[in-house]
Amino acid sequence: MDLIKNKASSSKVDEGKRPAHEQVYQTLRSQIMYGDLVPGQPVTIQGLTESLGVGMTPVREAIRRLISDGALVFQGNRRVSVPLLSGTDVEQMIFARISIESELSRRATANLKPADIDQLERLDQRLDQTITDGDVSGYLRLNHQFHETLYAHADAPILNDLAERLWLRFGPSLRVVCGRFGTHSLPDRHKDIIASLRAKDAEKVAKATAQDIEQGMELMSDALISA
Repeated sequence: MDLIKNKASSSKVDEGKRPAHEQVYQTLRSQIMYGDLVPGQPVTIQGLTESLGVGMTPVREAIRRLISDGALVFQGNRRVSVPLLSGTDVEQMIFARISIESELSRRATANLKPADIDQLERLDQRLDQTITDGDVSGYLRLNHQFHETLYAHADAPILNDLAERLWLRFGPSLRVVCGRFGTHSLPDRHKDIIASLRAKDAEKVAKATAQDIEQGMELMSDALISA
């Protein structure tokens, strides 16, 4: 719970501008996305209330939304946990992610300006540094930011929402894999994506995105099987 408390204190932003339940939702969502909450480890609603320094009602509302997102499961006795993924879960996520995120990349290609691609390249350079440094937390955040920034140009909010829900589901397990094997073992096809974006080749962008997803998710699947 100390980890949750520390993360919560650093992520409270614009508190006066957002309802309490939205603040709690965004804080917990970030912790789940980047694996600060370990899959399978139960936490109590009361414990979350105390660590986040808010009332029971906004915590319950945030948890209700996260359960609906598939990011948490209710375990009874006022406990929730991040779900553990099975090999079958990962197999379905590979199919869903490739289908959705390749299309997002394809749609984004025509909308990206050279300055936008430069921004993606700078993000990838920072990502490379986290890999070199073995910075798991930094890697997870920048990897998500790279894809999120790319997909934001697709002008496809429904597909974007579906992609974000999938990231919520596999993010915690990716953190476990990174912690076990380090960042150096992770595949990265971002440079192929960037080169194809500069060439305005939407099909190659989609293909590179699919390869990036497939390689990373298959590594996760292998790790789960061997665990």
